[in-house]
Amino acid sequence: MGWARKLLRVNLTAGTCTTEALNMEWAHQFLGSRGLAAKYLVEEIDPKVDPLAPENKLIMATGPLTGTSASTAGRYTVTTKGELTGAIACSNSGGFFGNEMKNAGWDMIIFEGKSPKPVYLLLQNEQAQLVDAAEFWGQSVWDTEEGIKAKHQDPLIRVASIGKAGEEGCKFACIVNDMDRAAGRSGVGTVMGSKNLKAVAIRGNLGVKVDNVEQFLEAVKAGKAVLAGNPVTGVGLPTYGTQVLMNVINEIGALPTNNHQEVQFARANDISGEAMHAVRKDGTKNLVTNAACFGCTIACQRVSKIERSHFTVKDRPQYQVASGGLEYENAWALGANTGVNDLEAITFANFICNEQGMDPITLGATISAAMEMFEAGAITTKETGGIELRFGNAEALVQITELTAKGEGFGREIGLGSKRLCEKYGHIDMHMGVKGQEFPAYDSRGIQGMGLTYATSNRGACHLRSYTVASEVLGIPEKTDPLETTGKAGLVKAFQDATAAVDASGLCIFTTFAWSMEDIAPQVNGACEGDWTVESMLEMGERIWNMERQFNLAAGFTGADDTLPKRILKDAAKTGPAKGKVNELGKMLPEYYQLRGWNAEGVPTGDTLERLGLA
Repeated sequence: MGWARKLLRVNLTAGTCTTEALNMEWAHQFLGSRGLAAKYLVEEIDPKVDPLAPENKLIMATGPLTGTSASTAGRYTVTTKGELTGAIACSNSGGFFGNEMKNAGWDMIIFEGKSPKPVYLLLQNEQAQLVDAAEFWGQSVWDTEEGIKAKHQDPLIRVASIGKAGEEGCKFACIVNDMDRAAGRSGVGTVMGSKNLKAVAIRGNLGVKVDNVEQFLEAVKAGKAVLAGNPVTGVGLPTYGTQVLMNVINEIGALPTNNHQEVQFARANDISGEAMHAVRKDGTKNLVTNAACFGCTIACQRVSKIERSHFTVKDRPQYQVASGGLEYENAWALGANTGVNDLEAITFANFICNEQGMDPITLGATISAAMEMFEAGAITTKETGGIELRFGNAEALVQITELTAKGEGFGREIGLGSKRLCEKYGHIDMHMGVKGQEFPAYDSRGIQGMGLTYATSNRGACHLRSYTVASEVLGIPEKTDPLETTGKAGLVKAFQDATAAVDASGLCIFTTFAWSMEDIAPQVNGACEGDWTVESMLEMGERIWNMERQFNLAAGFTGADDTLPKRILKDAAKTGPAKGKVNELGKMLPEYYQLRGWNAEGVPTGDTLERLGLA
C-alpha cells in the first residue's frame, strides 16, 4: 500500500498512453518520487543525451505518502536531464497537483519522445489521452490553467504547465502548477517545452490506501502535534514564510548582494517579511494572507498584491489581483542580489516568473551577473536595447524580466543563464554557481557548510539538497558555528541523505525544521508494506544520492566540478561577522569524499556501491 502500483508511459512521438505496473523491487529500494523517478531515468536514458533531444525523458512522480493525510503530503517531483546544467535534475513542487495525480491512481508519468505538435495530457482517474494544445500554445501559465478548466467545464482539474519561457527555450524555464507553485530549478520546463508538451491536466478521486491504517494515523497525529508546537513550523513560517530569513541572514553577513560582491545589503529590511506586513499609505499591505499546499498544517505560502499606483503595474490590471507572493529566495534573487530595494518591483517581477514559468533564482542571478558586466563595460546599452542594466535599477529589473519571459531582445541572452552569458561576454568568473546552476540566497563565506553543500550538490548549486543553514544559523537539530569547517563534512552528508529520503516519501522538506527521521519513518512504515526504520530510510537516502552521482559521472562530470567560483574561494567577505573569511572548501571536501566512501577523485568505490546495492 502507499503506492498506487502503476505508472503511465506517454510516448509523445507516437501519441500513445500505456499503463505499466510499477517496479516494486525498485520501489522498496528507492521508495518513490525523487528516488524512484531517478532510478527509472538512470535505467532508461543515456546520461550523455542532449537534454532537449527526444531521447531524453521527463518523469513526474509522487511519493507513497503523497495524497495521504500526512502533513504536507502534496509533493511531487519532475526528474529529467536538466537543460540548464546537463546534470540529473529533480525539481520538487507543492500545491495540489501531486495529490490529484496520486488520487487519479498514478505513482508516476514518464514522457518520452517529442510530439509533432503542441499537446497536453488529460488524465481523468485512469483514463488518459493526449489533447491538441494549439489554442494554448503561446499563452501564459495562468491563461492555460484557466483555459483548460473552462474547456473541460471542471474547476477542480489540477494543471501543471509551461509558459512562454518554456516554449521559447529559456534555459531555466520551470513547470508551474496551481498558478504559482513550481517545479522550479534546472530547466525542467525547458525540457517539457522541447517535447511540445504544454500541460498536464488531472482530475482524480480514487483515494489513496495505506498498509496499516491505525499505525499510520497514530504516527500522522503525533507528527502534526510536533509541527504545531515548534516555533519555526508553528509560528515563524505561517507568519512570515521563508521571508523570515531576510534580516536574519543579512545580519550574520551571508546575504549575497550585487552578484556576491558584498555579503550584506543595506536596504534588506525594505524587502523583508516584515516589509510585506507593513501597511502602505493607502491602508493596504503587500502581503494579503498566507496559504497552504494540500494537507499542509504549516501554511508558509505567501499571497500578495501589488500597489495599484506603482510604475510597474499602471497598465497591467491582471497583476493587481492577489497571487503567489515573495518567498525568501525570490526576494533575494530579484532584490538584494540585483541591488533593488523596491518591494513592489520585485513582487511584480516574481509574478511574471509565475505567469510565464521561470525560475526566479536563476533569473535574478543572471540579471545580477549582467549588471556587473554592464557596470564593467562588457555589456552596453547597444546590447540591452537601451536598458541601463545597473545595480539598484528597479525599472530595468522589470523590463528585462518581461523580455526574458517573452524571449525577446536582451531577454533572450538572459535566458541563457549566467554561466553561458558570462562565457559569451568573456567574464566566466562572474558566474556565481556550481555545475552551471546559480547559487541560492546564502553566501558560503559566512555559512561554511553551504559551500560544501553547493559544491557537491548533484543538481548544481542548491540549498534544498542539504540545508545546513538549519544547524549553522537556526540551531536545528543542534547549533554549529557557521564560520567553522570542523564537522561540516559529516553535517552535509547527513543532511543530503535525510533530504533525499524525505523527498522520496512525498513530504515537504520544511517539516524537518521540526521533524527528525524518528518522526518520518513511522509514517512511511504505517503507509507502506515492508519494514521502514530510521536506519533503512537513511540508507535509502544514501542510495539515492550515490545513484544520482553515478549518473552525473557517466554524463561527463568529475570531481573537478565539485568546486566554487574564485570569488568565493579567494575574495574575502568585506563586512559582517564573516569579514576577512573565504569559503574553505579545500578543508572540507577530502573528508566529505572519505565519509561518502568515494575515492580521492570523487568516484564511489566498489565497496560503497556493493553495500548500497548499486554495483
